[in-house]
Amino acid sequence: MKLLIRITSVLVVAFTVSVSALGRVETVRFQSKLVNATLPYNVILPADYDTSKTTRYPVLYLLHGLTGHYNDWVSRTNVADYAAEYRMIVVTPEGNDGWYTDSATVTTDKYESYILDELIPDVQQRYRTIEARYGRSIAGLSMGGYGAIKFGLKSPATFVFAASMSGAFGVTRLTEKEIGENWKDSMKLFGAAGSETRLKNDLFDIVAKFPAARVASLPYFYFDCGTEDVQFIFSSNRELASLMFEKKIPHEFRELPGDHSWAYWDKQIPEVLKIAAQKMRLPAAKTTRISRA
Repeated sequence: MKLLIRITSVLVVAFTVSVSALGRVETVRFQSKLVNATLPYNVILPADYDTSKTTRYPVLYLLHGLTGHYNDWVSRTNVADYAAEYRMIVVTPEGNDGWYTDSATVTTDKYESYILDELIPDVQQRYRTIEARYGRSIAGLSMGGYGAIKFGLKSPATFVFAASMSGAFGVTRLTEKEIGENWKDSMKLFGAAGSETRLKNDLFDIVAKFPAARVASLPYFYFDCGTEDVQFIFSSNRELASLMFEKKIPHEFRELPGDHSWAYWDKQIPEVLKIAAQKMRLPAAKTTRISRA
């Protein structure tokens, strides 16, 4: 598994807009001060966003996987069509290959802080969002699934729901023997084995040490994994589900037919959207008044 960190250096400030009958997708090219790079993100807006001028919408932040980019969800799945069923905004950020983590060694690789301290405030400033926990969820695939569950565990006051598809939960526990030449990238990102940064980003360590008195403060967790996925990922999903059960953390884990592929993720994202809509507070649907003579 590659752990190469990439940084986009092109500086562009612009909007790209695509329109469909279901709504529209905008691309915001955000200049991150923390990462010192342009980090674009897509925004899938509800069909009635422009006509419901006073309505505020909940937001689902949807994270991409390793070697992927912010546009993957829009270009490789039908998420924009699926999201049209709900009155919510979906944001797909750029995370490069930073594992949504603040690097142990590279001062500008602050992808965890970027999501919390720059992206969310920028989305709230640009769009009519519900600026409260009950209106904010996060989900992702593979690397993004790891990131989403980590955000739910480490920032429970920020998200009401956190979800993962095919989450690479055991990334911090991969050894030099297991990943070979990519160990240098792992060291650059998480630090040496047993380092403070590695432990702070180890999902199993976070869950194991989570105080029972604070479990009620956590978001609801959902995660699934294909039974034909690689053993490293499938086994880590089972292990996390077992540990969450032991700690009495509210969650749902599903083992489903499928592998580590876009066909699987396109099939599962409608379920994630449905559960996110149940856990967040969506605005009431419009009603049509009929006058009687």
